[in-house]
Amino acid sequence: AGPGSYTVGTMSERFDCHYCRDPLQGKKYVQKEGRHCCVKCFEKFCANTCIECKKPIGADSKELHFKNRYWHDNCFRCVKCYTSLVNEPFMLRENNKVWCSNCTATEDAPRCKGCFKPIIAGDQNVEYKKMVWHKDCFTCSQCKQVIGSGSFFPKGDDFYCVSCHEHKFAKTCAKCKNPITSGGLTYQEQPWHSECFICSNCKKQLGGKRFTAVEDQFYCVDCYKECVAKKCAGCKNPITGFGRGTSVVNYEDESWHDYCFKCTKCARGLANKRFVCHNGKIYCAECPKRL
Repeated sequence: AGPGSYTVGTMSERFDCHYCRDPLQGKKYVQKEGRHCCVKCFEKFCANTCIECKKPIGADSKELHFKNRYWHDNCFRCVKCYTSLVNEPFMLRENNKVWCSNCTATEDAPRCKGCFKPIIAGDQNVEYKKMVWHKDCFTCSQCKQVIGSGSFFPKGDDFYCVSCHEHKFAKTCAKCKNPITSGGLTYQEQPWHSECFICSNCKKQLGGKRFTAVEDQFYCVDCYKECVAKKCAGCKNPITGFGRGTSVVNYEDESWHDYCFKCTKCARGLANKRFVCHNGKIYCAECPKRL
């Protein structure tokens, strides 16, 4: 800002006002663009208009100008905080309003999605998908505790801390009833922690491995053979239900692989056929007649 391009003084020579023709000798006058005029005519015809108060800037007033815009020195104030900007840094913004640097920074700062106040330089903040919060304004939608820079889970327009997300949304393990936060597996449409879905005997995890379910217990193949499976009355090996001989023949209190259930005399396979039990042994319908 700087002074206007005119001179104010007291006339000592005989000059008349350029506009009203009143004599100026001994009177205060203004000289502008080679013309002499009285103070009254200067304000009426020559003075610049203050862009803030819309009034003429008289010869007795201090004038500031910037980019062909003019202000009284008392009008040159920040539009937000009213601080005088004479000899201070400023910015000319929309509607020809002047702003101090502090108010400009605050006005242009992003707004916190929590408190809607500006986030200024130096404030700790959290950003997520073009949204920003003061660090202390970023809170859990459930417990209202500050999440800050900690881990969180977004759900629509809400944000949850790890603990609240586990209790509100995570699946619950069918065995331990605690939330499953990552990994896990599903058996018969029920979720399990991997570390909970284990062999009831050796405690090894069964995820991705062959196993057998007996009522509410699970067994790996080896433990099922060793501890649970019935022994075939024919070959004396466990009947596991895996591989060859998945069909089982039960008679009274004994069991056979279907391929082991055969005539003691002629070795004819008797699964799904008529048979005779004689002295604890199994025969086809014909062989007892030959004994």
